[in-house]
Amino acid sequence: MKIVKTVLCVLFGLMFINAGLSKFFNYMPMPEMTAEQMKLMEAFVKISWLFPLVGVIEIIGGLLFMLPKYRALGAIVILPVMVGVIVHNAIYEPSGLAIALPFFLINLWIIADNWRKYQPMISESKT
Repeated sequence: MKIVKTVLCVLFGLMFINAGLSKFFNYMPMPEMTAEQMKLMEAFVKISWLFPLVGVIEIIGGLLFMLPKYRALGAIVILPVMVGVIVHNAIYEPSGLAIALPFFLINLWIIADNWRKYQPMISESKT
């Protein structure tokens, strides 16, 4: 099971590193978009700092996710992006859920697997 987890985490991390790098180097082709999706994309472009921020988060989160020592941190860092991917696919590209949902479940699995590491952040302070 450890090998399966390692392979899945490396693939997950590489997918996000690739997505993040593409935000800077624009090497992945854009799919055809509806008029509503074009409006959304125009809004993202107007907020000039948003795509670079998401790209940096994807790269850092992907790298952390691949490293066992930092995987718990990577899973939390990448979670908001993953939620955005799920919501976007659910609204605009339901066919994309076939890929997005398994990745989301991997993210949740790693969070659940590392739950004890998050406990100090959410437990009541004793001071």
